[in-house]
Formats: sequence, C-alpha cells, structure tokens
Amino acid sequence: MHLWYSFHIFKKRFKKFILILRNNMTDKKYNRREVREKCLQILYAFEMNGEGLTSITDGILSDVSKKIDKEFGETLVNKVVGNQKEIDDKIKERVNNWEMDRIALIDKLLLRMGIAELLYFNDIPPKVSINEVIEIAKSYSTSNSGKFINGILDAILNELKKNGLISKTGRGLIDETLPKKNE
Repeated sequence: MHLWYSFHIFKKRFKKFILILRNNMTDKKYNRREVREKCLQILYAFEMNGEGLTSITDGILSDVSKKIDKEFGETLVNKVVGNQKEIDDKIKERVNNWEMDRIALIDKLLLRMGIAELLYFNDIPPKVSINEVIEIAKSYSTSNSGKFINGILDAILNELKKNGLISKTGRGLIDETLPKKNE
C-alpha cells in the first residue's frame, strides 16, 4: 500500500511539473511574439520620426516585465537600425525588379527584423525567426505579405547557409535535411 501511495504522489507531482513547464514554454513563445510586435511598433515609429530611438524604445517596451524579453527587444531594434544598410542590401539582392520604396513599410520592417535575427541571434533557430515574422505579417500587413516575406527570407537563409555565413549553435538551430534514398 505504501508503494502505491508513493507512486501516486510522484505521479501527481510529475503532472504538476509538466503543466508548469508547458506554461513556461508557452509564456516564453508568447512573450517573444509580443516583444517582436513591439519591436515592429518601435521601428515603425522611428521610421516615421527619424529620431528619438531610445525614448521610443523605452516607452514601447516599458510594460515588458521580464528583463530577458526587454533585452531581446532592445537588441533586436538596435541590430536592425545599426545594420540597416547591410540588411537592406540583402533585401535588394532578392527584389531586383522592385525598388525598396515600393515595398510596403511594414513588410520592409519585418524583413529587416527577420534578417537581423538570422544574422545576429545565434540562439534562435532560423525557422522560428521566419515563422514569427510571417505570423506578425498576417496580423499587421496585407494578405500577400506572408508569402512575399517567406520567399525573401527563405532565399536569404539558403544563401547564408550556402556561403557559411550563418552561425547558429546548439541542437536544432540549423536543420540539415538528410539526403533522400535512391528512389
């Protein structure tokens, strides 16, 4: 009887642990998405004003409670703004029939964010960066923006992999597909 009781207590605690773990994982994903959306707002406001990046960032990120999420947002904004020319050059290489001014501002900002994550955030899997930007585009941009952004980011990711310019570390951060068996 004592063994059964011990197992029952263990099982109950394990279920509680799993629920807490799931909630923490969900919160982190939700918080990162929310922070990315706030970064889009910051970049949009900065694009419109052209000045006051620090005050815009401080104001929009003021309600982000977790320090790690706030730091992520600040770093993402700073990487996008600080490397804008390099990032825009990568976009221009992929949209050779378009001028940068013809790309919707929200799409351009989301592309910059996605490219910055691919280049400068070694701990975020590329597919996560791309999917997050696409999901945000579905909420804030046109119905075709997701496909447009996906096509450009996927091409840039393939180029970075091909040229060995992507440095993701850790398990699952670069997904290499296995060669297909002879059919």
